[in-house]
Amino acid sequence: MIWIVTMMRVVCAGQAGEPSAINAMKGDTMEITLRSSAFEEGGMIPRQYTCDGQDVSPPLAWDSIPGGTKSLALICDDPDAPRGDWVHWVIFNIPADAGQLPENVPAHKELPGGALQGSNDFRRIGYGGPCPPGGTHRYFFKLYALDTLLNLKTGAGKADLLKAMQGHILGQGQLMGKYKR
Repeated sequence: MIWIVTMMRVVCAGQAGEPSAINAMKGDTMEITLRSSAFEEGGMIPRQYTCDGQDVSPPLAWDSIPGGTKSLALICDDPDAPRGDWVHWVIFNIPADAGQLPENVPAHKELPGGALQGSNDFRRIGYGGPCPPGGTHRYFFKLYALDTLLNLKTGAGKADLLKAMQGHILGQGQLMGKYKR
């Protein structure tokens, strides 16, 4: 019974866009500092990074990666979407020493350095910017430090990535931005 309640909390937390959703699967993790030069935590995401602009990925940078990190994974999603959660970006096997993702990461299945991109809910590989139907939506960029390279194929979705990361998370960080049409 305790296991069921714990898993319900994990699933519900994940639907709210919280990075702590997987925390219960690994135990305590270190906090990673995730930031963007394009917008501040809780700030508005500039139009150029949305479907109303050039729809290019924003620059992201991080530090405080835990020792023993073999790879990083990033998920960007919108928990305010009408159907509950809209995935904008899935990217994994980012080299542990990368330190950043530049602006306008190309929508290629495999990137230099070996990072692989998954499918978003626009049914495309790579980044799909904010494009809310109306109102202000929150977009959570969640970065995970992992103790392994993941054995996933390009095009993997968020659910596949979350499952593959179970038990491998050493640290995590989050950056939230907003967009309104």
